[in-house]
Amino acid sequence: MNLRDIKKDIQYVVGAFIDDCTLFLNMNPGKNADEITGLIDKAVDLYNDLRDKVVKGAEAEKAKAYYLSVRKELLEKTDALYDELSASVKKGLGK
Repeated sequence: MNLRDIKKDIQYVVGAFIDDCTLFLNMNPGKNADEITGLIDKAVDLYNDLRDKVVKGAEAEKAKAYYLSVRKELLEKTDALYDELSASVKKGLGK
């Protein structure tokens, strides 16, 4: 695993989440807009946090294990964001 790949993974996964949020906002104007934009803000914060961790990880003694933990964190936190998005969408659509 190299540094460039994990940076791309972070950008792709968080970017896909933000795309899903903006798609909902565009297809359902005015429905839960504040909640969805809050989720986008959380995703941007997650992106910045993980990118900072990756940069600092270059100094870690066991870089491979460190990057695996960062990747695991990426997946767990975006999964939690998707759960929040799902709940918000159901609430916004009245289901």
